[in-house]
Amino acid sequence: MPRLRFGLHIRGAEAQAREEGHEMSQQAPLSSRRCAPCEGKTEPLPRPRVESFLKEVPEWRLTPDNQRIRREWRVKGFLAGLDFFRRIAEVAEAEDHHPDLHLVAYRNVAVEIWTHAANGLTENDFILAAKIDLVPVELFTNPKR
Repeated sequence: MPRLRFGLHIRGAEAQAREEGHEMSQQAPLSSRRCAPCEGKTEPLPRPRVESFLKEVPEWRLTPDNQRIRREWRVKGFLAGLDFFRRIAEVAEAEDHHPDLHLVAYRNVAVEIWTHAANGLTENDFILAAKIDLVPVELFTNPKR
């Protein structure tokens, strides 16, 4: 059943891309792709492509300036946040694409991703976001609930 839903999602995104004048091949999920090296002048994605990719990483949101994507977590504690960052760093190094990492009030974690060379968003940002979504993290649970 998940395979069918995934197939429908891809066909829907492909039809939407065609309607918007973009070509889109039926590619592998973002989390299984590799970030491409940025060479020369890299152009940011047009807004319709950004919105299409956001559907594939639904926990991520555009920042108010529309130049980055951001996701927030509330982790178990300070050390859990640092461990999560270490795991993200391993993924980022493997992809040679590095996010901004924020740890505030000892358990509030945020990750922002953008492509510096494009001064905006590229497919690489969504690939990295999908890979970060797979990184294990110890989340805060409220014992009073």
